[in-house]
Amino acid sequence: MNKGKSTKDRAKTIDSEGDEPKIEVTKKKEHIVAKKKAAKKKTAKKKVVKKAKKKTTGTKRRGGGLTQMTYALSEPLAVIVGAQTLTRPQIVKKLWVYIKAHKCQDMKNRRMINPDQKLSAVIGKKPVDMLKLATFLNKHITKK
Repeated sequence: MNKGKSTKDRAKTIDSEGDEPKIEVTKKKEHIVAKKKAAKKKTAKKKVVKKAKKKTTGTKRRGGGLTQMTYALSEPLAVIVGAQTLTRPQIVKKLWVYIKAHKCQDMKNRRMINPDQKLSAVIGKKPVDMLKLATFLNKHITKK
C-alpha cells in the first residue's frame, strides 16, 4: 500500500477535493476506538447514589464522662489554682497559668518545671518534666 511513507504520511492523505485531510483508520484502530466508546457509554450510564443524611432531632450532645467530672482539690493545690472544685482540664489549665505567671519554667529547657515554694507543696522540690505533672496531680485530687 504505502510502504515507502512514514507512519504520519500513511495516516493522513489528502482528499480528492484537496480541502481537508482524510485520516485512514485501520481495522485494528477501529476495534480499539469501538472498545473505548463502549467503555465510555458504560461509565456514563452508572448512576451516583448518595446516602441520605440522618435527620438529627433537637437533642443535645452529651459531654465526655471523665472531662466533666469535678474533683475536690487538696489545700496546696487549691491555693495555686484558686478554687476548691474543678474539672481535670480546668485544673491543668490553671496550673499552667500559675507556672507561666510565676516563671517556673526553665529558661533553657522549657519542658522542665522549677517549682517555687507554693508549687513545691504539690510537685516536690526537684525540677519536673512537664509531662509528669499529671502524675503529681493524682495525689492532690479526689472524686467529688
